[in-house]
Amino acid sequence: MDENKKTILMIESDGFLMGLYKDRLKSEGFEFITSDNGIEGMDKIISEKPDLIILDMILPFKNGFDILEEMNKSGLISKIPVIVLSNLKQDSDIEEARRLGAEDYFIKSEANLSEVIKKIKEIL
Repeated sequence: MDENKKTILMIESDGFLMGLYKDRLKSEGFEFITSDNGIEGMDKIISEKPDLIILDMILPFKNGFDILEEMNKSGLISKIPVIVLSNLKQDSDIEEARRLGAEDYFIKSEANLSEVIKKIKEIL
């Protein structure tokens, strides 16, 4: 693994969407690792220590809110920025994710890949 490359972990249960992000982010020069459920995702956060996480809120086994809470308890949220990419668009969900430390929140149906990548580059 290239030491200078930034690593992005995407925790997302939609394989098609994950594939789109993987292709695009790799072409932008990022390392890209994935998880399709919350338990494995949390394990990878701890073991891989990615530079940034793209997190869905609706996941099998453990949801995105639980992951953000666990990251807060372990102090990881202060070290690893999280961008939420979710179908949840209630203001209360967005506010809760931000309260738990998410850097930004994108709604899947409204966000385009270029916007999310621009935000990733701003953060990193």
